[in-house]
Amino acid sequence: MAATAATVGEKWNNEGPGDLPKGMRKEFLSFIKSIASFKGDLSSFTAPPFILSTTSMTEYPSYWVEQPSRFVAPAHEADPAKRALLVLTWFLTTLKQQYDHRKDRKKGKPLNPVLGELFLGKFESEAHGSTQLVAEQVCHHPPVTAYKIWNDDNGISLSGYHAAKTFFANRVIHLHKVGHVVLHIDKFNEDHLLTFPQVHLEGFLPPPPFPEFDANIPAYIQSSSGFTTKITFSGKGWLRGKRNSFYATLYADGQESEPLYTADGQWTGTFSIKNAKTNEVIETYDTTTSTDKLTPISVAPIDDQDPMESRRLWNEFATAMYKRDMGGVSAEKNRIEVRQRELRKEEEKAGGTWETRYFSKGPVDPKIEVLCAKAGLKIEPELTDGFWQFDQRKFDRAANSKGDSVDI
Repeated sequence: MAATAATVGEKWNNEGPGDLPKGMRKEFLSFIKSIASFKGDLSSFTAPPFILSTTSMTEYPSYWVEQPSRFVAPAHEADPAKRALLVLTWFLTTLKQQYDHRKDRKKGKPLNPVLGELFLGKFESEAHGSTQLVAEQVCHHPPVTAYKIWNDDNGISLSGYHAAKTFFANRVIHLHKVGHVVLHIDKFNEDHLLTFPQVHLEGFLPPPPFPEFDANIPAYIQSSSGFTTKITFSGKGWLRGKRNSFYATLYADGQESEPLYTADGQWTGTFSIKNAKTNEVIETYDTTTSTDKLTPISVAPIDDQDPMESRRLWNEFATAMYKRDMGGVSAEKNRIEVRQRELRKEEEKAGGTWETRYFSKGPVDPKIEVLCAKAGLKIEPELTDGFWQFDQRKFDRAANSKGDSVDI
């Protein structure tokens, strides 16, 4: 029986594209050289279709919870310092999935989501219950993705949003995120604010490129229970160092010189968690051979998805990529982009604006402001078109109806 477009697209998501044809390598190098002379935000730069992934950026929040046992662990720890340590450990184990896709079956430049694009899914585990994910592209200029992840069985949730900015400077591509993520634990009414490491890509000429985090911008985890984690990054220098290295310290607020726990190593390799007082190794984690198995997210079959869900929206594109039909890839990508421009013109003519499905803008949460201030940070809603929050009323309303689909 002949494969349908839906099954071919789903096959791509399971198997991936393989390597680029040899004839396209020169085009790739030409594309990289053209970036060096491009001015402005690279998110508006049109990449050749053959270097694109079929994974939209709206799927990326799922990488927070590919190890459900790590995600829910803090909810079951009575000691607040050890809870903060479990949050740090979980955070570190997500970095490779989120930022390093050199060996990923979906390798390539992620697709820029369209306004209103959705990604909905669940992680089902007999041991850890059901973890649900809702992600939505809530703004296009700037490109902002908002998301909510929750596990009611364990009383833990994650909410956040970010705007992505990509630019070329100092011979490397920088991919910066503006926004925040908050992990909430119901039992202790506790929040953990996480900031984003800022990544850039090195090694374009000659390829392949690889990610590094900015050594001048630490990442922080600020806990409402009175603990701070500071994570600094470094890479391979001319004489010493290793790629993707980091050093983290966890300490009581205001006592950075007296850490309780430390972590160091490579976030794409092996790292260790230690008791700072005794130097005892609590855990060693290997991102390449760890026995922790990644749990794939479960989504509805493509034919059952809403037209705005990522894998259905980009399904024809993925099908053409799987078949190596670059003409079809370009045509489908162009069709989606043209339709988006038409929708914006229709809205402007009608005097309306796009209505988000699951998230709403609101006043800045005072609790988040306090946590940011403790870490010496500030919320910048003007850079993300507002302060975005999951809207439970919208979610409940959408769950009880089919919603208003848009012909894409």
